Amino acid sequence: MSDNNQVRDVFDAVADPTRRRLISLLSEAQELPLHELTAQFQMGRTAVSKHLTILKEAGLVQDRKVGRETRYSLNASPLREIQDWVGFYSKFWRTNMMRLGQLLEEEDE
Repeated sequence: MSDNNQVRDVFDAVADPTRRRLISLLSEAQELPLHELTAQFQMGRTAVSKHLTILKEAGLVQDRKVGRETRYSLNASPLREIQDWVGFYSKFWRTNMMRLGQLLEEEDE
C-alpha cells in the first residue's frame, strides 16, 4: 500500500466513531494541532495520528507543518458523496412511504 497514492473510500473513513469525532472537532475550528486533537480522546498520539492518516487518505483532512507541529484542517467536500448517497435513499423511502399511504387510503375506501 503506497502512502502517497492511496485513495481511501470516504464511507470507510467515516465508519469509525473516532474518525467521525475528529471530523466534528475539525469542523468547529479552522485548524488544530495534533496535541489538541489527542487531548480529546483516551488514546495515545500514535492512535489519533493513524485515524487522521485514514481521513487524509480519503481527502477529508489536510495537514501542514508549522515548525515542529503538525496542524490539521477539514476538507468537507468528499462528504458530498455521502450526502448524495443518503439523498438518493431518502427520496427512495419518501416515494415508497407515499405509495404505502396511497395503498392504505385505497384500502380504507
